[in-house]
Amino acid sequence: QVQLAESGGGLVQAGGSLRLACQASGLVFSGSAMAWFRQGSGMEREFVASIRYSAGSTFYAGSVKGRFTISRDNDKNTVYLQMSSLTPDDTAVYYCAADPAYGISVWTEAHMYQYWGQGTQVTVSS
Repeated sequence: QVQLAESGGGLVQAGGSLRLACQASGLVFSGSAMAWFRQGSGMEREFVASIRYSAGSTFYAGSVKGRFTISRDNDKNTVYLQMSSLTPDDTAVYYCAADPAYGISVWTEAHMYQYWGQGTQVTVSS
């Protein structure tokens, strides 16, 4: 059974940083494309960043490019999202997603990911 467990969320002041982690189990992590999405209150889920299986290719939403960095450690079955220069607009529940079928992809569409974590809340105060 596939499980994705996010951690690292919390409350931070504007301009601050947080690092989210997502540990995966039950799938071939090293062969899976991974991504982060987020959903603000009353908003649709939106793409944040993705990384292909080998960590050789990443893709970012325009709103976070230059501020967020996605990375992965295949030995630890973990994907990370380093977030800096946070603003209140970054407040959301952040979700980890996995696509074991097409590890070379950097999909931005939520429906392309088969597995999802429960999410971790990030709140940025002004």
